[in-house]
Amino acid sequence: MNLANKLTLFRIILVPIILIIPFLPIEGELWGVPLSFWIMDIIFVVASLTDKLDGHIARSRNQITTFGKFLDPIADKILVIVAMLILVEANKLPAWIPAIVVIREFIISGYRLVAVEKQGKVIAASIWGKIKTCTQMLGLVIAFVDVNAYGAIFSGELTGTAFVVNLASTVLLSISVIATIFSGIDYLKGCKELFQGEM
Repeated sequence: MNLANKLTLFRIILVPIILIIPFLPIEGELWGVPLSFWIMDIIFVVASLTDKLDGHIARSRNQITTFGKFLDPIADKILVIVAMLILVEANKLPAWIPAIVVIREFIISGYRLVAVEKQGKVIAASIWGKIKTCTQMLGLVIAFVDVNAYGAIFSGELTGTAFVVNLASTVLLSISVIATIFSGIDYLKGCKELFQGEM
């Protein structure tokens, strides 16, 4: 197994570790945020960085494999969805955000499978997909250490650092949702051609 694929596997291994953290007897706070959330955030950042690193290594060393193409997007989806569900449980994120993400991923995964089977081609991510990934990761990193829930800025009660942090997480995650929807629409535009004569 090459280094790029090892990093992808490492990213997947970090996911159950993130899930275990809330159940551990970790006490204390830093700037009003429980230490457990800081630890989960650090692990999430490390996992997110391996996403960029394994892709770079695979391309620069010509280590692109079928296994890597299969595993890398799965690792990304698992990481993001698990992070969002943890934040939903902690009342930091509304459930409709991960719901949109999951629906989009199911639709796109199905579309990609059919495209590969019928046309023998892999569908590349659009600019909306890249915006989605970037804003999603940054928004989640900030949301983990935000003492307030998504959209708390609209209450008019936040000031100072609390306002800035919540503004950043809310704006980034809102943009990621918009990009998620538009990237999904981009993929679905190809459905007419893909299913022509079968509908």
